Amino acid sequence: MRRSNVIVAEIHQLLREMVRPGITTMDLERVAEEETLKRGAVPAFKGYSGYPYCLCTSVNEEVVHGMPSEKKVLQEGDILSVDFGVLLDGYFGDAAITHPVGSISEEAAKLVKVTEESLGKAIEACKVGNRLYDISHAVQSHVEKEGFSVVRDFVGHGIGQELHEAPQVPNFGDPGMGPRLKAGMVLAIEPMINIGGHGVRVLEDGWTAITTDGSLSAHFEHSIAITDNGPYVLSRL
Repeated sequence: MRRSNVIVAEIHQLLREMVRPGITTMDLERVAEEETLKRGAVPAFKGYSGYPYCLCTSVNEEVVHGMPSEKKVLQEGDILSVDFGVLLDGYFGDAAITHPVGSISEEAAKLVKVTEESLGKAIEACKVGNRLYDISHAVQSHVEKEGFSVVRDFVGHGIGQELHEAPQVPNFGDPGMGPRLKAGMVLAIEPMINIGGHGVRVLEDGWTAITTDGSLSAHFEHSIAITDNGPYVLSRL
């Protein structure tokens, strides 16, 4: 799983260097697919439940599952969430990053920062003997303290020989609840955080989820192994 997640991390780094005003989300898609195949891996999302692309590219009020398009030209001040996974030798890797496009507002920058911080808090809770919802509470408590809201309609998940495995990993919940964390578990933890309310709705394309109030949303994700020596972030270079 480390090998598949290293590919995810390498391609995320390439995409980070590409993100700027004037490019399209389809430009990112083409590079992601080409680089995945070059490394002998298979895009994890393409064909999953009929999804047609390698990347999910969600801009501004799009929370998750935004589809790459030649018509989606990035603008100065946008924020762009890129979610990406691969399959290599029977094991999956999965991670997401929200990028600023050029110079962004203070409010947007705070949202991105707090969302990434909340993932860091969640990773700290990935210790043998903790409960699953200790992870959930770590995200929720940090985000709500900063005045933002946690998306409830989409959650993280186990990952391994399937892209989505048990258990589900909500980004909200009471500490001390849920199954015990054991060495050998791998979780894809992915806070999705809104500036406004937590409500989302799915557009007519059947995939793109947006905030119901039109507020900005950010998304970060890592695949993390639970080990006796603490959390091992598989999708970090």
